[in-house]
Amino acid sequence: MEKAKTVFKGIGILLLVLIGILLLLVVYLTVREYRPKAEETVEGNYKDGELLSLSRPFSVMSYNTGYASLSKDEDFFMDGGSKVKPGSKSLVEDNLEGITKILQDNPSDVYFLQEVDINSTRSYSIDQRSLYSEALNKNSFFAYNFKCDFVPYPIPPIGHVESGLVTLADNYVTDAVRLSLPESFSWPVKTCNLKRCLLVTRFPLKDSSKELVLINFHLEAYDSGEGKIAQSKMLADVLAREYEKGNYVIAGGDFNQTFEGVDKYPVTHKEDWVPGVIGESDIPEHFSFAIDDSFPTCRLLNAPYTGSYDTSQVYVIDGFLVSDNLAVRNVNVIDVGFEYTDHQPVRLEVAFK
Repeated sequence: MEKAKTVFKGIGILLLVLIGILLLLVVYLTVREYRPKAEETVEGNYKDGELLSLSRPFSVMSYNTGYASLSKDEDFFMDGGSKVKPGSKSLVEDNLEGITKILQDNPSDVYFLQEVDINSTRSYSIDQRSLYSEALNKNSFFAYNFKCDFVPYPIPPIGHVESGLVTLADNYVTDAVRLSLPESFSWPVKTCNLKRCLLVTRFPLKDSSKELVLINFHLEAYDSGEGKIAQSKMLADVLAREYEKGNYVIAGGDFNQTFEGVDKYPVTHKEDWVPGVIGESDIPEHFSFAIDDSFPTCRLLNAPYTGSYDTSQVYVIDGFLVSDNLAVRNVNVIDVGFEYTDHQPVRLEVAFK
């Protein structure tokens, strides 16, 4: 009997210690939580480059780089897989090299990149922003959308994360700001979760008093749906305000939503992650989607990519919104077989009206 009491006492003490550690972790993460302001100026090289002209076409490429860690042989625990990060730093370096070559092989005036790590355990602490900027010889503007000292889940944990959106450009920029999007999660989950945003960059025009306003974004993925809706509404409000000023506006990135009426790649795998749906009623007047479904733009990370759209769940969830004072000349998905990330790049070319 005494032995049993000793065992139970030991278990009780152990539980109290574990609870204490958990409480301390929650307190620490709460104190250290990343709390960005509603609007913040983004660091970058301003006023360094030529002015854009209304007389020539303009191109933008959007590419979710998956922090160079979600290549074709990877899966991810949040999508129904099991992995947290690639098995070696060399795999991340190979992916970075491959992504960089894709960007170089498809020259664009501006690049919208999502999921770019600058110092994260999951990608072996490589500063990916600097690598892309130097390789493409473009100025970079960076906005955090994921910053946490230590993400304690799953097992093994994600660990330290510093990641966000990058806009690369070599034209004259007057202003770049981070606009906070509505948060999708409450305490304590939000302490170590993404804080999504819009990265808004303004380009003056040589032959106009108006501006070209470019908005890079990555909307909510793993909420119950309300977050995507609230964030999409804020994006629409920002677009409408800029158009009312007479500006030319392009927003692009990862919607984490399929597009209403685009059903070339049916969502049949509903056990794990399912994207939302966005349509014309969700965007403001004077704007239209610029998307391409010739190839999918994203794959589900429940398992490594099979190379077949029939056996791997794929989606079209990346693209652009364009104001009607711009003429869309071309928009195309560049098929790279999900070689280096779970997304494929989308390139847009427009002309000023």
